[in-house]
Amino acid sequence: MTDRVLLFFELHQPIRLKRLSSFSPTNLPRRFAETIDHEADRRILARVVERTYRTATRMLLEATKEVPDFKFTMSVAGSLLRDLKELHPDVVELLATAASKEVLEPVAQTFYHSLAWLVDKEEFSEQVKAQAELVEELLGVKPKAAENTEFIYNNDIGCSLQSLGFDVVLTEGVDWVLGWRSPNYVYQNPLCGVRLLLRNYRLSDDIGFRFGDKAWDQYPLTADKYAEWVKATPGDLVLIAIDYETFGEHHWPESGIYEFLRWLPKELSRRGIGFLSASDALSLSPKGLYDVPPWATISWADQRDLSAWLGNQMQREAFNVLRRYYYFARALGDEALEKWRVLSISDHLYYMATKYGPEGAVHAYFSHLGSPYEAFLTYSYALYLLGLEIREGFEKEPCKLIEVRLPEDLCFHGSSGSRTCCLRELQKTLEGLPRESDRRRWLEAWLRDVFGIGLERALELLSACRG
Repeated sequence: MTDRVLLFFELHQPIRLKRLSSFSPTNLPRRFAETIDHEADRRILARVVERTYRTATRMLLEATKEVPDFKFTMSVAGSLLRDLKELHPDVVELLATAASKEVLEPVAQTFYHSLAWLVDKEEFSEQVKAQAELVEELLGVKPKAAENTEFIYNNDIGCSLQSLGFDVVLTEGVDWVLGWRSPNYVYQNPLCGVRLLLRNYRLSDDIGFRFGDKAWDQYPLTADKYAEWVKATPGDLVLIAIDYETFGEHHWPESGIYEFLRWLPKELSRRGIGFLSASDALSLSPKGLYDVPPWATISWADQRDLSAWLGNQMQREAFNVLRRYYYFARALGDEALEKWRVLSISDHLYYMATKYGPEGAVHAYFSHLGSPYEAFLTYSYALYLLGLEIREGFEKEPCKLIEVRLPEDLCFHGSSGSRTCCLRELQKTLEGLPRESDRRRWLEAWLRDVFGIGLERALELLSACRG
């Protein structure tokens, strides 16, 4: 029997792209900025604010009057927090009030709720730091715990978050990782010892997905029934982690979700269940290791893996282009990198999933683009426009090509294990290549394919941009 519960709420809104099929050939967007559907984003955000962010947060604050130890944990994407500050500052004030009363503990995540970890570790770290700084600025609390987008996790991610100063990482309790063990304990990363809190997906999905399902044999789900389930669950704590939009947006008010939320803290407390925040869990002793190697990365989506974003060829091709563009956008910085980050938001690839059954229904529910194929075409066109603007950026500032450094798999690999990953290494590579050799011709082809310039132009840039 457990006597502790940790309620975790995820807050995120995507930056939506305009559906490509809504344009005629004569009015196709010519600039990347024209692909963003700002009107839809503002309209949907206003609706979610009214149904969830404002209404549900007031309910949670009200709960503290009858349940003094009530508290909860939230992870708010930086891009959403920024938009709330601009468009709905009262919501930020509500969250800040909850944080100041130690009712809310904010958690760090990637600024854009992005797939940054799968692209570049430096980009991942920068996004997490930027989100944590904005949280501290607006909510007045420095996050002590962290998660990656959609609970995407492996041992290396856990250690990376620990190196950024976070003592606790939240992720999914996956059956094949746990084996016979329960998710309802604190665990440790085997490489660095950072503490791990694991989501109980069955109890979480009872609220997140099954609450409004009239075919479910437990329908209707009431707060007292749910509190009994939590109380009967063995373990040191139960982590219930769901999208905050569950309350009023995914399940509309007429479903009874508000009444469920309003009564849940009281029903849990009535059964002797106390409330923890993420950092409170540090007081609990870990029960063992939770070992997730990088080649078996987990998440809270679909089959608890990466297939929600990289499960089909469309997704993988789109991601490969996104990843390749990153190194050039990074070198340009500023607007180019900001636009790239918009396309790194996990939702874009999520919309391209071609799944069936309940999983397919969830993907279709979240997508505004009609079909995964429409999502792929829409995203590909936005990527194309971003690529054109990146090229324009280097035409204006050609010396920034010198700053592009590629990952190993995109480098030119020479003889004896040598490799060239940036233009700065070109001269040294040439010294070991005879003028008429095949490898020299391969190097020239690599320059044209990857950097879009010939060997002579590359050498000119190296000479002109040394200062």
